[in-house]
Amino acid sequence: MHVSHLSLADFRSYARAEVPLGPGVTAFVGPNGQGKTNLVEAVGYLATLGSHRVSTDAPLVRLGAERAVIRAAVVRDERQQLIELELNPGKANRARINRSSQVRPRDVLGIVRTVLFAPEDLALVKGDPGERRRFLDELVTARSPRMAGVRSDYERVLKQRNTLLKSAAMARRHGGRSMDMSTLDVWDQHLARAGAELLAHRLELIAALLPLADQAYERLAPGGGPVAFDYKGPLGTESVRGREELYQVLLDALGEARKQEIERGVTLAGPHRDDLVLRLGKLPAKGYASHGESWSYALALRLASYELLRAEGAEPVLVLDDVFAELDARRRERLAALVAGGEQVLVTAAVAEDVPDALSGVRYAVSEGTVERV
Repeated sequence: MHVSHLSLADFRSYARAEVPLGPGVTAFVGPNGQGKTNLVEAVGYLATLGSHRVSTDAPLVRLGAERAVIRAAVVRDERQQLIELELNPGKANRARINRSSQVRPRDVLGIVRTVLFAPEDLALVKGDPGERRRFLDELVTARSPRMAGVRSDYERVLKQRNTLLKSAAMARRHGGRSMDMSTLDVWDQHLARAGAELLAHRLELIAALLPLADQAYERLAPGGGPVAFDYKGPLGTESVRGREELYQVLLDALGEARKQEIERGVTLAGPHRDDLVLRLGKLPAKGYASHGESWSYALALRLASYELLRAEGAEPVLVLDDVFAELDARRRERLAALVAGGEQVLVTAAVAEDVPDALSGVRYAVSEGTVERV
């Protein structure tokens, strides 16, 4: 699978951009702040319906414009599809597949799959649990696009439940009458049902990802492992796989936390509170791994994601966004050697010397909103 053409309108710094692409390596080279990352960010958005740089769509729309459009031709098994996303901050986004407007944005998921390496990846190891939850859930959705709907359902129920808890907490603080909390039981069931499905997919993913991450780390830093994962969730979650068992575990956790939740006005149990604890040897990577070890761990997670997706379907597009400037020479060459054979590899770099020789291919110069092949 590869993107054969990328078209942007009012996306980030681009009023218009037309970029022919193809299999193999394509490098976008130019000084910082000229729009290199904007190009690969657009490709990533098609795969995840989100940006690896910002949490909302508003910054993706060019200043002064009302909306942005990302359009791409995607070739898979010698068949081409045209996909388009219209970003409308504050309103519903729109999607088209092969010029049909009768689709939801999440129907686009699965057409383009990407694995993106970026400087922000260091947060997978050193950052807060939210970074690792996002990593897991985006990979879960890449493996099974229908999980976008499950994640959306979970977020909707969580929001409704938190609203009820917040109202109850405020009533208690201001000495008002106790609220009728009977509806909380219903929200508990809905949250546990969607949460159990999400948890099951996370746990299945972790089991499949671990041996691949350990292999990738050994290739990047021979003798430096092994790596291991511990899923930190409600008591008993780690050893449970069945949906009904997970449902009951979550339901019990919500019941145990209810008194404290009503006092604090927020949901304290569920997948939105969990963490993936990354271990290097016998110690947690966070707080113990060196800067170089943390980088190798983050890269190993991305390489493992790539190997997993490639084994389960169409090979994803590899995106390396300004990552080589962050690595020492040894890790730079090892990473380049591992990804050079990808069906499509998109690289950004501030200077041509940052692109390893193993990733020679098509090159574009990016400057002041223009993209020209050199």
